[in-house]
Amino acid sequence: MRKWIEIWLLMFLAAALPASLAAQQLSDEVRPPKLNFAAHTLANGLHVILLEEHAVPIVDVQVWYHVGSKDERPGRTGFAHLFEHLMFKGSAHVGPDEHSRIIEAIGGFDNASTHDDFTNFYETFPSNYLARVLWLEADRMGSLDVSEANFKSEREVVKEERRVRVDNQPYGSIEEDLRAAAFTVHGYHHTPIGSMADLDKATLADVKDFFNTFYKPNNATLIVVGDFNSKQALAWTKEYFGGIPASANPIPRLDNPEPQQAAERVVKKSYSNTPLPAVVIGYKVPARYTPDSYPLDLASNILAGGESSRLYQTLVYKDQIAVQAAGFGNFTEDPNLFWAFAIMNPGQTAQAGEKALVGVLDELQTQPVDPKELEKAKNQEISGFILGRDTDEDKAEALGSASVIGKDPDLVNTELGRYLKVTPADIERVAKDYFVPDHATVLIVTPTQQQAGQEPK
Repeated sequence: MRKWIEIWLLMFLAAALPASLAAQQLSDEVRPPKLNFAAHTLANGLHVILLEEHAVPIVDVQVWYHVGSKDERPGRTGFAHLFEHLMFKGSAHVGPDEHSRIIEAIGGFDNASTHDDFTNFYETFPSNYLARVLWLEADRMGSLDVSEANFKSEREVVKEERRVRVDNQPYGSIEEDLRAAAFTVHGYHHTPIGSMADLDKATLADVKDFFNTFYKPNNATLIVVGDFNSKQALAWTKEYFGGIPASANPIPRLDNPEPQQAAERVVKKSYSNTPLPAVVIGYKVPARYTPDSYPLDLASNILAGGESSRLYQTLVYKDQIAVQAAGFGNFTEDPNLFWAFAIMNPGQTAQAGEKALVGVLDELQTQPVDPKELEKAKNQEISGFILGRDTDEDKAEALGSASVIGKDPDLVNTELGRYLKVTPADIERVAKDYFVPDHATVLIVTPTQQQAGQEPK
């Protein structure tokens, strides 16, 4: 409690102190608490991260499999997402959907998510059930029921999820179309949701091969955060997971680095469920945890961090040509995209939005960022780090990302310092290096003629 009082007092003082002094106070004093974790590796290759936090009698368990949509081969997309669902359909000693029912019965909750680079499964529950939950996770890692019936039923669930989230959503296909144009060979060419055609032609043998390749202890990281005894938790982990064999061969990784983009790409689309023109620009940016990702992430806050950001203030508030303007940096294991996008007001064109977006981004290349604006972006990072360590689940997620994507769990304790060292010159440099036409893919979206109020020709 005392630490939070100190934080809020410093935030209050920051409003009254000179900018340079306030920034120094925030940089020196306001930091998230250090996560004093312990890391282990079992004989079968399973990485284990344990973090004791005894504030409340709760534990969060997460298993991160280092497999995401980028690991899927062409024609076999959607498999990682499919296994996000199949992992709940039963194993040797647990019936279909029983995993979640057990977690709910003990007063906990569980879920899972699929990403470009990983798939994670997690539970939060009363700490006296830790042994049971570790056993549950080990059972589905070692003996998942990949049957024909389970495969076919969950394939239909995934297809329906695609209909709801992509096919029937206004602007729902934008991400797929931008990625398909921006990436020619890399796995980021497609999204985790997968395609209907690939799911339809998938066979049980294909799916079993994917599971037996990637869902192995030597491709997994187990994270336990909360109220437990580390010695006992490690003993249970060895007991339940230690007998699961590692893969016989090294985990395969697609060797498909994206060639450097040398010219701007422009794609034009018209969707039947798109009511207004829109434009999306994707600029190639480096991977997460690389040196340039930090000034680029702060630039993302300056450009698109809420309604006070440059993009919103210029396109929506000042010029009033767009109903929405925003952006974000998609920093992943391999180089990905910075997104800048605008949904235009009626009567405005996507081309006008593109010109306005580029104009705002160009200002970062020619005019140094005001120190107060950079300070605000850094304060947003500080706030994000502090609030992002609020729960056991938050801490486990931070440890998982640092360990699996960053290859170093201690990044949870050092990464904020990298943001706070960024200077206005760093922002200007990365804007000049990355926010350029040669690194850009532009998606122009126009309504269909009927939606635009015109008769089809």
